[in-house]
Amino acid sequence: QVQLVESGGGLVQPGGSLTLSCVASGFTLNYYPLGWFRQAPGKEREGVPCIKRNDGVTYYADSVKGRFTISRDNAKNTVYLQMNSLEPEDTAVYYCYANIVPRVYWGQGTQVTVSS
Repeated sequence: QVQLVESGGGLVQPGGSLTLSCVASGFTLNYYPLGWFRQAPGKEREGVPCIKRNDGVTYYADSVKGRFTISRDNAKNTVYLQMNSLEPEDTAVYYCYANIVPRVYWGQGTQVTVSS
């Protein structure tokens, strides 16, 4: 059974940093494309903030480029999202996902709030 469990969210001041973790089970993480989406209050789930393909290629939305970094630890079957220089506009629920064709699996999400 595929499962994704996020953690690491919280309240942080503008300019601060957070690292989100997503522990995967039921599949081998490095075989599949995976990444993070986010959903801000009252808005639709956003497009791809970042994705790490199973060949190691990463992509970032312009809004997070240079501030966010995705990485993974295959031995721990865990994917991380390092977020630096956080802005109030980054406030959202962050979801990790895995694209295991023909289905995309999602975690339950973790709340990130950037506020002074």
